[in-house]
Amino acid sequence: MLDYEKEAVDYDASRGGEPRARAAADTVLGMVPADAGRLLDVGCGTGTVTRRIAAARPELQVVGADLTRGMARMAAARLPGRILLADASRLPFPDGTFDAVTSIWLLHLMPDVADARRVVAECARVLRPGGVYVTTVDKAAAHDVGSDIDAVLAARPRRTARDAAEAVAAHAAEHGLRPAGQAAFPGVGQGRSPRGTIADLRRGWFTLLPPGDPRTERFAAALARLPEQDRPRPDPRFTVRAFTRPRAG
Repeated sequence: MLDYEKEAVDYDASRGGEPRARAAADTVLGMVPADAGRLLDVGCGTGTVTRRIAAARPELQVVGADLTRGMARMAAARLPGRILLADASRLPFPDGTFDAVTSIWLLHLMPDVADARRVVAECARVLRPGGVYVTTVDKAAAHDVGSDIDAVLAARPRRTARDAAEAVAAHAAEHGLRPAGQAAFPGVGQGRSPRGTIADLRRGWFTLLPPGDPRTERFAAALARLPEQDRPRPDPRFTVRAFTRPRAG
């Protein structure tokens, strides 16, 4: 697991920067009702997406929350007075506080499926009747674009996806939320190159392939044999699901 305190400074540049944030924010806003008054972005990270949501809808009161101090500091510089430190599984808000809740690129980071369920439960709890919860799902699968890099990595060990679409839908249903739509957007600037993927392997980006592990080096050696070492392959395409809390009656 990456140390997001250390990752905070370089996080945006290594993950598509503003173009990726723009694509994410535009997609999220397309799923948030026009009459929403308050939105909570859970796991807001550095605030790039949160800031764009707030800028696009000035009438929307946007609040961001993140557990990592380094990330929250960067987000607070972008949205002063609107960012707080908070655990996504224990949100410091009363029931039904928000008209919309988002968790973009968050659920896949949970230690296990039970933790992801708790986060969805909390997002549902603070959502008012008629409100919408928007979250990314199947993040790891989004990076499998059918490239030669994917072919090399196909045999790598994988953990159970914490953000598997069917599991997230089940968690949402368990807490009274109903499906309300699906969309997708490109991970602009995140197409993998062989050389970049080797660096990611050795940094520990692949959860079950720790740095220095002989298996990690075997995959790195296979990637090093691919042509066009610095050419990015196609960008990933991220999936977003929306769920709503029905109004009484």
